[in-house]
Amino acid sequence: MSVPTGPLPNWVTYGLMPILNLVVAFLIAGLVVVFLGESPLLALKTMLIGALGSANGIGYTLYYATNFIFTGLSVAVAIHCGLFNIGSEGQAYVGGLGAALVAIGLGDHLPWFLTAPVAILAAALFGAAWAFLPAYLQAKRGSHVVITTIMFNFIGAAVMVYLLVNVLKVPGAMAPETKVFAEGGQLPKIGWLVQPLDPGLDAMSYAAPLNVSFFVALACCVAVWALIWRTRLGYEIRTTGLNPTAAAYAGISYVRMVVITMLISGGLAGMMALNPVMGASARLQVEFVGGAGFVGIAVALMGRNHPAGIVLAAILFGVLYQGGDYLSFDMPLITRDMIVLIQGLVILFAGALEYMFRPALAAVFARRPEAAAVKA
Repeated sequence: MSVPTGPLPNWVTYGLMPILNLVVAFLIAGLVVVFLGESPLLALKTMLIGALGSANGIGYTLYYATNFIFTGLSVAVAIHCGLFNIGSEGQAYVGGLGAALVAIGLGDHLPWFLTAPVAILAAALFGAAWAFLPAYLQAKRGSHVVITTIMFNFIGAAVMVYLLVNVLKVPGAMAPETKVFAEGGQLPKIGWLVQPLDPGLDAMSYAAPLNVSFFVALACCVAVWALIWRTRLGYEIRTTGLNPTAAAYAGISYVRMVVITMLISGGLAGMMALNPVMGASARLQVEFVGGAGFVGIAVALMGRNHPAGIVLAAILFGVLYQGGDYLSFDMPLITRDMIVLIQGLVILFAGALEYMFRPALAAVFARRPEAAAVKA
């Protein structure tokens, strides 16, 4: 007997299945915690307290989430065109170079609100430029974008290390990093957004690096939503992703769509650098991306490539990052490696096994034709 694979209501596809995958991931992680001799319920409670139980915790959670929103959007835009951009990590890295050059060049002369727009544009342009060649090779030469973007991650990392060690490093300093940006080259913190949630915390005790790039990320969510679902270009991108042959028959240039989409995707990834480079550390450092480009893949998949879903998935991974740090400190038996395992399980079930429950759910709704016809 064939397995039912019919259409499901949107609330099942975009809501129930991600929740089921997340629950299974945490159940398996809970079994590992039990094996280590700790209480999974206490571990979960500790993680949530660390991530959401204070203004500092929430600030750090939203700081991490900001990175993942940018990279999640980057991956999602490419997927809508049928492309799998694995290069957000490298594009964000190179985008940091653009932001840093602007911060160094203008930070001493202009206030942050004049430097920031230029830095945003520079980060996006540098990230887009790093995505251009893989896009061209895919569109014109048939070189698979997955392979080329992965390779460009390594090339970008090597180029950035060379620049930080030999060109941009402060003379006489040991650390491979640029000088600390002047105040005009830094993005201001927005602790006021979360401090009211913890009235006992004064400004001196607030340490989270949450900054105005969080609002930039949210603005990008709105812009991506409008682009993909409310513009002709977005329609052409989605058409190309669904059926390149039909799109070409309708007069949509495959080469043009691939190049434009990858430029947008690379630009979004490049803007991720604003958060750690100009917001948190106020300087360009080695490995500042910290794997956020790869986490963006899971964020996009879990968020079903929709900006609203990406924001929720990014916050979830922000909770895992911040709560995981707190958990490993409070419960020493659960090491940082264990937190990486939990994150990996979420990525596994949200990515590779995201449709694991679909046949069973399709079978249930196949017996309820009226439910299968519901349009969320």
